[in-house]
Parts: sequence; C-alpha cells; structure tokens
Amino acid sequence: MNTASHGMTVNDFGLEHAHWRNWVGNQSCVRAARAAPASEDELCALVAGATAKGMNVRVAGSGHSFTPVALTSGLHLTLAGMKGVKHIDRERRRVTASAGTTINELVKVLKAEGLSMINQGDIDSQAIAGALTTGTHGTGATLPVLADAIVGMKLVQPDGSILVVDETTPDLLLAGRVSLGVLGAISEMTLQLTDSYRLRERIWREDFESAMEMHDELAEKHRHFSFFWCPYEESRHCYCLPDTAATSTSGRTTDVCEMKVMDITEEEPFEAEFEKVAYSADVYPIEYVANFHELEYAVPREHGKDAVRAVRRLMLEDFPEAIYPIEYRFTAGDEAWMSPFHRQDSVTVSVSGEPGKDYWDYLRAVDRILRGYGARPHWGKMHFLTGEDVTAIYPRAEDFRALRRKLDPQGVYLNDHLSQLFR
Repeated sequence: MNTASHGMTVNDFGLEHAHWRNWVGNQSCVRAARAAPASEDELCALVAGATAKGMNVRVAGSGHSFTPVALTSGLHLTLAGMKGVKHIDRERRRVTASAGTTINELVKVLKAEGLSMINQGDIDSQAIAGALTTGTHGTGATLPVLADAIVGMKLVQPDGSILVVDETTPDLLLAGRVSLGVLGAISEMTLQLTDSYRLRERIWREDFESAMEMHDELAEKHRHFSFFWCPYEESRHCYCLPDTAATSTSGRTTDVCEMKVMDITEEEPFEAEFEKVAYSADVYPIEYVANFHELEYAVPREHGKDAVRAVRRLMLEDFPEAIYPIEYRFTAGDEAWMSPFHRQDSVTVSVSGEPGKDYWDYLRAVDRILRGYGARPHWGKMHFLTGEDVTAIYPRAEDFRALRRKLDPQGVYLNDHLSQLFR
C-alpha cells in the first residue's frame, strides 16, 4: 500500500454549496467540506486530511440512491472529475475505469471496442462505483447482480493509502463488490466484460393472470424477462412506459402487465414501435423522469408470484391511491457477502411513493409482506432494515462488519445510517 503525500487537502474547500440533495430530493445533508478530486493522488490526500481532522467521509457517486447512504456532515466527495477508461484487456475481455465514470460513458467506449457489459439495469447515468457497490442489477434468471462482474478495485483507506483488491484477495473481493463505500473510497474498478452483442427487445401487454401463467416459461425461454404491473390507466405514465395498447392481447388498460423480453441476436439493427434490435447498451436503459421514491426487495424466486400477488392485492384493496406500477425482475444468485442476491436466485419487487405525499404506511405494509418471504432490500432504495435485521438475513454480515472494523476502526467511512447497519 502506498500513501499519497501531495494533492488537495480539506483546507482547500470551505462551506460553499454546503447543502447537498440526491437526484430525487428525498435525501439531503449539510456537509462541512466538499471536494472534487481530479486524480487518485488528490483523493488519497483529501481522505487522509479528513481523517486527521476527525471528519467522516462519504462519496456521493451520481446521487442515485434513495437511501441516506451518501450523506455526511463531514467531507463529501464527488468523483465526477475522475472519469474515463484506463485500460482494456482485450484478450481477457476486461476494462479498468476510474470510479466516477458513468455507465453510459463506459459503454460508449466498449461499443467502439467491440465489447459489452454482461448486463445492465434500467438506468445508465450512475457512476460505476456507486451503482455496482449498492447492488444495482438488471434482469435475467441466469444473470447475477452487476457487481458480480467486478474483478478488481482500488480502495482508498482512511490514512490515504491504497488497498488493491483483486482475484488474489478473494475475501476482500467478495466483501468489496457490494460494500456501500464503507471499506474505502473506490478510485478505480476493473470489470469482466463479454464480446459485443445485440439485443432484440419486444414489449406487449397482458392481463395480470395471463402474465402469471406465462411467468415461468418466459423466465426460462428468454435471456431477459421483466414486467411492470399497472393497476390503473394512469400508472403507465408514472414511469413513462410506452403505450402498448396496439399489442395488448385483451385491449384492457388497467390491472395489466407491461411485458418485456430481450434476447441476444445476430439480426441487423432495426426499430419498430414495440420491437427493436440494437447494441446491448442501446436497448437496456429506460427513459425515466425522476418523479418517484422507490423501495425494492429481492424475494427468493420460488416465492415471486405469491409475493407480487400479495402486494397487488394490498395496493388494490388497502392503498388504491398508490398508482405507481410494480416492477418485477429476475436476478441470479451470487457470492458477494452483502449482495441482496447472496446465494439466492431472486425476483425483485419494487414499488414507489409519490414525492410530496405521505407514503410511509404503504411502504411499511409492502415491507411487512416482502419480509415474510425472506426478502432482502436493494441497498440504494428505501428500506426499513435495522442492524439486527442485517445479521438475520445476511449469512456473512458479521464477517463483513469485522472486515470493515479492521480496515476503518474509526468509522471514517460511516454515517448515521450505515453505522446502524454495519458498525
């Protein structure tokens, strides 16, 4: 480990722009200092300086988490000045990129190089470090969480030294893949890729019960299968979903599932109203308007249909004002210690509350239902876990906490929210 001895210091930054908010405005903090390092050396110096002053440190990424994960009253960092691809290993199909690089910036480079990410999620504007280490996922019954592709990273330790994590340090790698920034500030990350591929996407509308009947077959038949269940006609508009009335099997607009499948294809690119073929990263993302606050839990796959039925019933009978769709996706299990999908093939069930409305009774009711199926939350989306809950549902929780204490005994990288979970 090498300790940086030059670059920015905390004293270079005052209280300008002391107030910070996340992308949807449901999380905010007043920070004592802020900084945007342009290099790894500057990042190391800033962290070391903050530690010496007794300040906590958090990195905000692109601010896409709905939880307090990025908040701090100490030094608040953005790595927006640390972007770009540093190295591509074509033989091994790997890329090393600075932590502040966004997914959409990364895939533009990969496309030109004839490579693709193995999978992506609905949004591609997040910084790679923040997105992957909070448990972001796509959909696919055989495809694990995006962080499963991490094969190396550099972690800036509280004293400003660099801890190199790779396949020669397997426990560190499995702990670091989904670590919420509590093991150190990530300066760069190496990802396993695959050869460039095109996806054929098709979307259509089914009645809810028809979707349930097709559920298992579609999950097995297609690389990617997911749907949005829309309780009311206006639900589709909440997530800017396309109007698939032309492809509906029933013509109904309420209590329906907006279905989507995607498969790798050699077909030439084309685009129709509800079907297209394009490079992988040109198909995955959805155009969202940031007008929702989301809760998402990973339910063991065998309970997926029961869980979504129960949440649907709750919405229709007890919370008819909850008009945002349910999103339902598949994710394969993985080995990362704090992954929501740790050794558990899952479906994710997500619901949303409307900004400005009191949605807490609704979200807590959904939480009670999904917990009953042994679900684990997405770390970047709203949840109600306590430290005791984490211990109960994550087999490696105590190992993770012990490693965190070893690397950061002072809790420099913790905040109030993370202390409750991982102290």
